[in-house]
Amino acid sequence: MKSAKVSELKARLSAYLAEVRRGGMVVVLDRNTPIARIVPYEEQVEKFRIEEPGRPKSDLKRVHGVRPRRPVDVVRLLREDRDPR
Repeated sequence: MKSAKVSELKARLSAYLAEVRRGGMVVVLDRNTPIARIVPYEEQVEKFRIEEPGRPKSDLKRVHGVRPRRPVDVVRLLREDRDPR
């Protein structure tokens, strides 16, 4: 594993990428603090799979919405969640 400061990485990027192509790893440092790691690319198999439905889609007509017991101020809830505290 090699390490390189940002300025050195910018100046010698091709050499560091060649190291990664050979299977190595490069740790990028910003004032001696590790901030990133460059590793070889690995093709990953998608873990996504499609499953057939367990029931017919006509059963969806029987699903009813849920009504809250009291009014909900959605804008207030979003602002509380998004505004910095």
